[in-house]
Amino acid sequence: MGHAHPFITESGGGTFFPDSYFNIKIPNAKRSGRYLCVALGRPYEEVCAALDDVAEETGVGVAGFHHMSAREIAENTGLKPRDAELARSRGFDEPFFFTSADERAIARFVAAAKERGFDARPGQTFWHFSSGCDAGRAVRSLTKLFRDATRMKLRAVGIGPAYEDLPWLRAVDQAVLLGGPQANSDRPDTIRPENSTPVNAPGPAGWNASILNIIS
Repeated sequence: MGHAHPFITESGGGTFFPDSYFNIKIPNAKRSGRYLCVALGRPYEEVCAALDDVAEETGVGVAGFHHMSAREIAENTGLKPRDAELARSRGFDEPFFFTSADERAIARFVAAAKERGFDARPGQTFWHFSSGCDAGRAVRSLTKLFRDATRMKLRAVGIGPAYEDLPWLRAVDQAVLLGGPQANSDRPDTIRPENSTPVNAPGPAGWNASILNIIS
């Protein structure tokens, strides 16, 4: 993707660093292609195997990205075929949907996954299955690396929708909630982080307004 700066993937499953980005040692970093990676999540192969095992154990039908072709992913997501193929290249987190399940069956599936040490959580489009992914922890660790490397008290700012990005929005110094104060208000588990500011515009317009407000 040509990233020239550190980035966090798959709900905090891994943090990637370009070579020689920091002049300090990065704890627990291992080589991953052109980058160094600090992995928090369990490997993708283990995640997919556990998803299939839990589905079989509970008798609940699921379809994960590893079950689908790039064409099927494109049809389910609206992505272009090339982007769908890239979406199948994962490291820590498996998007999936239930093919045949009611609320009780889904609850049974989630409980069985938890017993095995895995998380099954709903997302905006798909459910996600993983173990160890922690976006908040990843953001806090990356912020500390920036502060240690620069020896400055840098301010961490996060911009995102209230529910979808809530775990890591709670980990920054200033959170900007796209969509305004009522965004995702129908979710009972959505709790507005401290030091947060609502922006009454979603998507790119919200991003633009947020950045202009921050740098002004």
